[in-house]
Amino acid sequence: MNEKLQKLTDYMKKFQQFNTINALLYWDLSTATPEKSTESKMDAIGYFSTEAFRLSTSEEYGALLKELSEPETFDALDDAWKVTVRRELRDYERFLRVPEDFFTEYVTLKARSQNAWKSAKKTNDYALYAPYLDQLISMTKQYVHYMEPDKDPYEVLLDQYEEGIDSQTIDRIFDELKEGLRPLLENIQTAKQPDLSALKGTYDISAQKKVQDLLLTYIGFDFSHGTTGESEHPFTTEIGCDDVRVTNHFKEDDPISAMFSAIHEGGHAIFGQNIDRAYENTAVMQVNMMGLHESQSRFFENILGRNINFWRPIYDRLGELLPQFKEIPLDTFYRAINYVQPSMIRTEADEVTYCLHIILRYEMERAIFRDEVTTDELPALWNDKMEDLLGIRPETDTEGILQDMHWSDGSFGYFPSYLLGSVYDGMFRVQAEKELGSLDTILAEGRILEITKWLNEKIHRYGSLYTSREVIERLCGTEISAKPLLDYFNEKYSKIYSL
Repeated sequence: MNEKLQKLTDYMKKFQQFNTINALLYWDLSTATPEKSTESKMDAIGYFSTEAFRLSTSEEYGALLKELSEPETFDALDDAWKVTVRRELRDYERFLRVPEDFFTEYVTLKARSQNAWKSAKKTNDYALYAPYLDQLISMTKQYVHYMEPDKDPYEVLLDQYEEGIDSQTIDRIFDELKEGLRPLLENIQTAKQPDLSALKGTYDISAQKKVQDLLLTYIGFDFSHGTTGESEHPFTTEIGCDDVRVTNHFKEDDPISAMFSAIHEGGHAIFGQNIDRAYENTAVMQVNMMGLHESQSRFFENILGRNINFWRPIYDRLGELLPQFKEIPLDTFYRAINYVQPSMIRTEADEVTYCLHIILRYEMERAIFRDEVTTDELPALWNDKMEDLLGIRPETDTEGILQDMHWSDGSFGYFPSYLLGSVYDGMFRVQAEKELGSLDTILAEGRILEITKWLNEKIHRYGSLYTSREVIERLCGTEISAKPLLDYFNEKYSKIYSL
């Protein structure tokens, strides 16, 4: 390794140390911090984020990246270091335009905004959160303007979460989905509905946690490189290369919610745990293509987890942990986990109406960043769009605009990646069956780890070496299309609902 590359490696190691500290602080803030110590945690996040920001905008660092980006030097790098130099130089030039005091204020605001959102959601008090959201929207616009003064702010935000995918592409895909989903949803709603009364009851929380561990282990989560916790909103975080953590939220009257949160977050974690360690200390270890990341969590959750054959080998074990399931036939459970009914909460939505939940949020973000809709107007606009897309209207802001944490931490532009992930899954499902054979058979025989290994080899090990579009082209040999996902929905639910 030449001297310049060694210096860049040292910088990347330092960045990773700061990322580790901040990830641990955020983890603690979300899972265990006592109420009266939240302020000190948020101050610490602001401090370490600013120190990392200073490091990433130092003259020495910028000079090093520019030297490594010179054609003769750049061409001699391997692919992972080329990606690292290109992305780091882009971000360096962006961050250099951001005033340091503004950045500190912005990061600290995001931490405080998350805390205000938690309180507002619990008390159904949008007014408590609105001032933070208003300031966060304003500062996000300013932040993006500093970074890319000549670009559309929302395009920059979208690109941060799914590099190479612009709003024109998203509009095409989402319009295709809206057109295909509405008639399917209408047909399902007029069909005979299943009797799910057998699932009503109270389910022990400690037993649900054991079910979570069973499911995580079953799909391939490595507990020697990760752990679990509880939070208001389930999430996955990478503390470092060998420490990938997931959280869950448990309800006594709804064990299915926690089951599928476990599978979903487990999919995220399995991706993080299986990136090739040869990419350690490069930008490839950080997967910022969130559509690709969501495709993996949702592939496990929906393509695999909502398939009846996923449960055949482990349904008896589920009954051992939660005795109520000994009295619930597998077919009834299968109908329950694939019950299609418009509902208020995105994270609890079925896989069909979930798509419309994301389209709603995408349209809300466009309204914020392009139509200049005010913070005070957002709750009513949310409710109107919910009624238009799903035919239901929230009665409270807790089940409306306050239900998601994403905007509270400034993650504008993130939501579309969820649905893009599902679109990618439709395509990955087709390719997996071509290469592995029937997924139904593999799952029914309890060989799910063969599918996990396929994903490890085809997608996970490369980290963010390739953009989502490049991954799809390499693996599927075609452009991104919603058709495979729509075909999957129509085939599956036509059988379930006898359409």
